[in-house]
Amino acid sequence: MITTSDLRKVYRAHGRDTVALDGVDLHVRTGEVYGVVGTSGAGKSTLIRCVNLLERPSSGSVQVDGRELTSLSASELRATRRSIGMVFQHFNLLARRTVAENVQLPLELTGLTRRERAAKAAELLDLVGLADKARAYPAQLSGGQKQRVGIARALAGDPKVLLSDEATSALDPETTRSVLQLLRELNQQLGLTVLLITHEMDVIKSVCDSAALMRAGKVVESGTLNELLARPGSELARELFPLGGGTPVAGDEPLQGSTLVDITFQGDAAVQPFISQLARTYNVDVNIVGAAVETIGGRQVGRMRVALPGSFEENVVPIGYLREQGLQVEVAA
Repeated sequence: MITTSDLRKVYRAHGRDTVALDGVDLHVRTGEVYGVVGTSGAGKSTLIRCVNLLERPSSGSVQVDGRELTSLSASELRATRRSIGMVFQHFNLLARRTVAENVQLPLELTGLTRRERAAKAAELLDLVGLADKARAYPAQLSGGQKQRVGIARALAGDPKVLLSDEATSALDPETTRSVLQLLRELNQQLGLTVLLITHEMDVIKSVCDSAALMRAGKVVESGTLNELLARPGSELARELFPLGGGTPVAGDEPLQGSTLVDITFQGDAAVQPFISQLARTYNVDVNIVGAAVETIGGRQVGRMRVALPGSFEENVVPIGYLREQGLQVEVAA
């Protein structure tokens, strides 16, 4: 649904060039929730604004629903943008308009009658759980309610794609969870493709199907969450699912002379007693250094760090046994 190829954006100011995007390749499949995560200055906001050409890229390709946006005329681009909704971090609601009037704003240039616009706004406000706030003004709403109005407004043109620019970063944790749940419900009910940017790993963990990590204007890693969790050495997987317990150091007697192994298990493997089976089969003492089970992308996933006595060479067979059980096993550095 969304594809960028070798996307570059360079800003020039005071005789100096600042590279915001440096050859970004991104592929978002139809119907998925795709998260782009990174620290401030990584290029996330520039990327999402280039997807609907609010920022025109310096070079590269942007395709949405099979159309190359960079080659469209101004009128063609305006028409295409109707199929791309956008939710902003700070809501961008007009203070002197009611909630319903804010939602109707994108419809005022579509040729719909006032009655048709009102009916559409009422339908969308009901969809986001704010049917009773139609006549309220933004100042009378909480932050979460304002963002729901912003989402309703973004849906006014019946878009196929919804872009979310740090939509939850100004909200408290409980409100963030409710807004993310709403985005997931809209994704499923309407078949929306959602591209969101965030600096919070919890957002990726709770709502996304796929993710990309950006740094210094580049995508350094990407994939579905399942692929990332199964990928040896994945930086995103480590950030999504951190484990306690590090490399043995002097004075750390229980771990001295041990091999640290990180184990990721999903699906049926999550309920198998593989640690006890390993200990019995090879008569090995397994020291569990850190472990956690969480729900990521709607699926239960577990990670465990264990210490096996002896060097790696002495543990080749036990490690091979774990891999034969369908587990992702990585020897920690």
